[in-house]
Amino acid sequence: MYAIVDIAGKQFKVEKDNFVYTPLLKGEAGTEVSFDQVLLVDNEGDVKVGAPTVSGATVSGKILEHVKGDKVIVFKKKRRKGYRVKNGHRQNFSKVLIEDIKG
Repeated sequence: MYAIVDIAGKQFKVEKDNFVYTPLLKGEAGTEVSFDQVLLVDNEGDVKVGAPTVSGATVSGKILEHVKGDKVIVFKKKRRKGYRVKNGHRQNFSKVLIEDIKG
């Protein structure tokens, strides 16, 4: 059984007992979270597609920890002008364990 869920404007395919790295969620580690924006539910071939969401379907999970992603290097240069700027960025994510899919 799996579901397609909209979390913070991004769509994720989730299955029970799997981890998902979502954009940073409010709440501390160990907090229970519930997602009600379920776009699709597949239960062993029985597919329910929402218009836009499946009514009554929810996905519950638990925030395990807040982590940072890999560093992305942003390098800007203008040739022959002596202009060089180097910046780095690390995005914040929440590691969520999917506990249950109802729908």
